[in-house]
Amino acid sequence: MTSAVSLKTVSRHFGAVRALDEVDLEVGEGEFFAMLGPSGSGKTTCLRLIAGFEQPTLGQIHIFGDAVEGVPPYRRNVNTVFQDYALFPHINVRENVEFSLMLKKVDRATRAREAEAALELVKLGGYGDRRPGQLSGGQRQRVALARAIVNRPKVLLLDEPLGALDLKLREQMQEELKALQKTLGITFIFVTHDQGEALSMADRVAVFDFGKLVQVGTPEEIYTKPNSRFVADFVGSSNVLAPEFVETIAGEQRWASLRPEAIHLIRSEGGHSALSGTVVSRSYLGATTRLGIDLSGTLLHAVVPSGSDVPADGDRVTIGFAREALHLMEDAG
Repeated sequence: MTSAVSLKTVSRHFGAVRALDEVDLEVGEGEFFAMLGPSGSGKTTCLRLIAGFEQPTLGQIHIFGDAVEGVPPYRRNVNTVFQDYALFPHINVRENVEFSLMLKKVDRATRAREAEAALELVKLGGYGDRRPGQLSGGQRQRVALARAIVNRPKVLLLDEPLGALDLKLREQMQEELKALQKTLGITFIFVTHDQGEALSMADRVAVFDFGKLVQVGTPEEIYTKPNSRFVADFVGSSNVLAPEFVETIAGEQRWASLRPEAIHLIRSEGGHSALSGTVVSRSYLGATTRLGIDLSGTLLHAVVPSGSDVPADGDRVTIGFAREALHLMEDAG
């Protein structure tokens, strides 16, 4: 895999605060790469270091093999799309998209042609004469994308670009971003705190916490094989099981992750089971219902199909799951 972006032991300190702490990371050419983590985890700082808006305290950053420490943003072959769009309200959409080309002194005819091609790519052909204030939030986000890709960057950086959109529009834009990335064939680095976005869009995901890079892998690896309690709990929803409980069901005293949808639920007709418990909560989620089950002091959550046979609060049930669904974790953190 050709490396598009490489970080070698990169740190960024703000006084005593280590916003990024000795991060090693490789992003491949043409990859849709997501950086995921809670607020303050270091993901946005990492993106800003790649963009050139921040400089590392320690370490090295390479973009397609070129060292970029000290290189200003406008001299890096990257472009950034922000959550707030940052469009100029007093000029029309075409002029917004053309703006960076104008700064490069590209002639007017070429600017117009390139801007219209970029707008076509983001499904805004024919919108060039409108002002940003005449567009919806999703359309303004597409204009911001067009403005970024018109420069034909090798790497496109996206800083929570869908955060201001409502759920339905956000899901639509997720599909459009994936399709756009495939069409362009360039590297996308996408920062988000939304686990669903990261899992559904990215080829690989990097999970950050307190400035540290704690796990990198495919969405399936991150979801099914979290390496720590933090990753298991943060990415999706998981039953994080204590070593004492795991020993009773798996014979090993280690922390483990068990996803709610992996649990099979069977009503108990008064019989006893080592994994029998009492339903203590129900949350209707449409096609599924989320159950809280008390197993003699250990609370497990299970997701079962909704319907008339869903147990009620207080019902006794037994649970089962495939052995491979119980993921034993190496890191207790």
